[in-house]
Amino acid sequence: MACKKLITVLGATGAQGGSVVRALLQDSSFAVRAVTRDVSKPAAVKLKEAGAEVVAADMDDAKSLKEAFSGAYGAFVVTNFFDHFSKEKEVAQGKRIADLCKQLGLQHVVFSGLENVHKLTGGKLEVLHFDGKGEVEEYFRQIAVPMTSVRLAFYFENFLSVCRPQKSQDGKTYQLVLPMGDIPMDGISVADLGPIVRSVLLNPSEYIGKDIGLSADKLTIKRYAEIMSKVIGKTIVDSKIPPEVYEKLGFPGADEMANMFRFYHMRPDRSMEVTRRLNPDLKTFEQFMVSKKEAFTDL
Repeated sequence: MACKKLITVLGATGAQGGSVVRALLQDSSFAVRAVTRDVSKPAAVKLKEAGAEVVAADMDDAKSLKEAFSGAYGAFVVTNFFDHFSKEKEVAQGKRIADLCKQLGLQHVVFSGLENVHKLTGGKLEVLHFDGKGEVEEYFRQIAVPMTSVRLAFYFENFLSVCRPQKSQDGKTYQLVLPMGDIPMDGISVADLGPIVRSVLLNPSEYIGKDIGLSADKLTIKRYAEIMSKVIGKTIVDSKIPPEVYEKLGFPGADEMANMFRFYHMRPDRSMEVTRRLNPDLKTFEQFMVSKKEAFTDL
């Protein structure tokens, strides 16, 4: 029996990393080393019970990271701007990881990246949680680490939390408050990422050196609202809020999120065809909503 390729997965108890761990454990080609800051948390214990090697490491601690990556064939790397809201810290963490991957000779790194919007727009837009990942993508390439970047679209899961339908003033209808106008917005369930990463790791010659824009559906906010209305039986509409109003809503990061939607207006490269080829079981938005219908019973 051939030796399994060991894949180190960062953020293993998070949404992205957890999806990747579960998908890799289903494939006999891979062994999984799941990395988390706290190996005693219930999510980490479940991963161990499922067959992963679970280890503790911190992205700010090079020694613990080196132990987590040592002996691995490849890795899935995700950084989290929203842990600290610092682009500089995210870039430092990403570069630290890239240097270790280079030093240890990893043969394939799948990085959860995004575009460097500030650079692409000549400084007109700044989206910190995109820009830092874009800089890390560039650094991986600069030091010649064999890397594939997977760039996720807007998470469908956001409709369950930060972008949940909001009750209108009439008290009878609900609004989706996303400043996209009539421009379609790509979306995907983060739970569907794991099989995509697995497919990429199984086909290194095809995907090393590539940036892969992921999308499961490309819909206007009006269409997202119509699908939600159909599934949960409430009247949901597009608020038609413009970015100029959205950025003044007063919640932390509102201005940066408005710039993210402005970047979405530019229709960044996200391919439904490529994404579905990597994960044939990809959920459309309607399929996702049907699976999460119970989360909206309080509306």
